[in-house]
Amino acid sequence: MQGKLQDITFGIIGLGLIGGSYAKALKNLKVKNIIGVDSNPIVAMMAKDEGVITENCNDSMEPLKRADVIICALYPAAVLNFVQKNVQYFKKDMLFTDVMGIKGDVLEQVDELLGAEQDFVSGHPMAGREGQGYGQSAAEIFNGANYIIVPRVHNNKDKIAWLKKFAYELGCKNVVEVTAKEHDEIIAYTSNLPHAMAIALINSDSMTPNNKYFIAGGFRDATRVADINVALWADLFVSNRKNVISEIAKLQKQLERWSNALEKGSKEDLEQMMLSAKEKRKDLFNAKNYR
Repeated sequence: MQGKLQDITFGIIGLGLIGGSYAKALKNLKVKNIIGVDSNPIVAMMAKDEGVITENCNDSMEPLKRADVIICALYPAAVLNFVQKNVQYFKKDMLFTDVMGIKGDVLEQVDELLGAEQDFVSGHPMAGREGQGYGQSAAEIFNGANYIIVPRVHNNKDKIAWLKKFAYELGCKNVVEVTAKEHDEIIAYTSNLPHAMAIALINSDSMTPNNKYFIAGGFRDATRVADINVALWADLFVSNRKNVISEIAKLQKQLERWSNALEKGSKEDLEQMMLSAKEKRKDLFNAKNYR
C-alpha cells in the first residue's frame, strides 16, 4: 500500500464489536476516509453521526469503489456471500482482509471471485470482550492484542508486510503468521474449547438460582466468555467441528486423570497435575503471550 495510513481509504464491512472497533481505531489514527457498511442501517447511521465513519453505504455500495482496503468483519458464512454480491464494487487493486475466527475453505472460495490485482490477505485479531454489537466496540481492544495473519503463496508480499505494520499501528503487540490449517487447529484449543467449557459450566445441572451467592472470582473468570454472540459462535463451532471434537477428547482425558486421582484419593497425582499447569501458565505469562 502506498502513502500514509491517514490517506488510505478504508471500507469496514460489519460494524459490530470487531468492525466497530476497527472503525474507532482508524478514527483515532486520524484516517480521513472510512466507509462503513452494516446490515442494520441504524447502526451505520449511528457510526456516521458519531464521526466514527465518514460515509455509509445504506443506499448503494458505490462508495466501496474508492476503498483501498476492505476489512470484512462478518461471520465466516457471510463473508463469501458478501463478496459474491458486491465484488463488482471492489477497486481493481484493493486489499481485502477479514477477521474470521475460522478459515476453512472460505479463503480459496473468495480468491476465485477476485480480480487478478485484488489480493485477499486473511487476518484474525485476537481481540474481543463480553457482549456483542457496535455498542460494545472500542478502539482499545487491539491494545496489547495478538494479530494472526494467514498468508498464502500467491499473496503480494508488500500487502502482507503492510497488514503486519497496520496491526502494530492498531496497538497489537505480536503479529504471527500461520497457515489456514494451523490457524484452525490452534484456535480450536485456544478459543473454541474455552468458550465451550464456559458454556458447559453455566449449563451444568449444578447451576441453581441459589448458586449466585457462592460465586467468586474463579467462577466469574472461568465463565466470562459464556456471555456470547450466539449466532457467530454457532457458525464458528460448526465450521471447525472436527478440530473442536478433537480438543474435547483431549480435555476429557485430562478430566479422567482428575477423576482417577480423586477416586484413589491421591494427593500426589493432584499436586503433580496442578504444579504442571501452574508452571505452564507462568511460562505463558512470562513470555508475554497471555493477555
